[in-house]
Amino acid sequence: MDTWNKASFGKYFSVEISEETQGKNFTTIDEFILAGLTDVSKIQCLLFVLFLCIYATTVFANLFIIFVVRFSPNLQTPMYFFLANFSFLEICYITSTVPKMLSNFLTTCKTITFYGCVVQMYWFLLLGGAECYMLAAMAYDRYNAICNPLQYTIILSRKVCIQLISGSWLIAAVNALIHTVLTFTLPFCNKKIDHFFCDIPPLLKLSCSDTWFNEIAIFMISGLVIVGSFILTMISYIKIISTIVNMKSTTNRRKALSTCVSHFTVVVIFFGSGIFMYFRPKSSYSMAQDRLIAVMYTIIAPLLNPFIYTFRNANVKIAMKRLMRQMNIAQKY
Repeated sequence: MDTWNKASFGKYFSVEISEETQGKNFTTIDEFILAGLTDVSKIQCLLFVLFLCIYATTVFANLFIIFVVRFSPNLQTPMYFFLANFSFLEICYITSTVPKMLSNFLTTCKTITFYGCVVQMYWFLLLGGAECYMLAAMAYDRYNAICNPLQYTIILSRKVCIQLISGSWLIAAVNALIHTVLTFTLPFCNKKIDHFFCDIPPLLKLSCSDTWFNEIAIFMISGLVIVGSFILTMISYIKIISTIVNMKSTTNRRKALSTCVSHFTVVVIFFGSGIFMYFRPKSSYSMAQDRLIAVMYTIIAPLLNPFIYTFRNANVKIAMKRLMRQMNIAQKY
């Protein structure tokens, strides 16, 4: 029987092979082939232009939010500190998948090396997991701003904000490492990934061995990350809604709602597509459908997020106008 995957993974991790896989032909995997979004060659260039524009717009818009928050005195609060960090996370998140997809639109050899696939999956899972808990931290921020306004800056001090963000990255890093190791120690009989990036479900379909343990790990471990952070977010919003309902002033009620609608919209888009993608039995996977869902939470969501936050946030719009005015004055002199 030939070895599978790369030597380093086989050296440090052992995989138990079931009796039903003993007769199958395992080969060394040096690279994978990415199927991409579509096999229709006539629209490859069109898709390249479309997603290049989306990627450039997403990066520019999120960089602009970071710039505005950094240089606007009126935005030096925990809410905008989280927003700036979330924008940085979004830039990294979309960069983990889109550049490789763009390069594959322009070539007939849509390959990714074994180690390249490992790195892409790890960073994608890391950034996606960090985003889950970052959204939960931002919901906690809104909870304190609305339910504990007098103690808001005390509860969410700079130190606490940094701890929440660091905790998000740490939990996500552990989750990503576990799933990456479990996935790439499987024996693969095929190297064509029916997706546009290296993700867990399409790679499980390439395995010759039983993947029940990996599926259980997705439900159990990822459940703590995705569902756990979603529950924490919903707890914050249940308390927020309860507080808003009990407000006597219509003006205060409307103002409180306006600060939460943007964030809640992002939560629904991200968690909705993510839960649908990862918390289904393997038998129900449809790669054509899953590619469209993946586009939603890996590409469209990062594109919409900066516009959702800026268009519905009066303080950000005021800060943008002020900075633009200052830049125009500086250019004149």
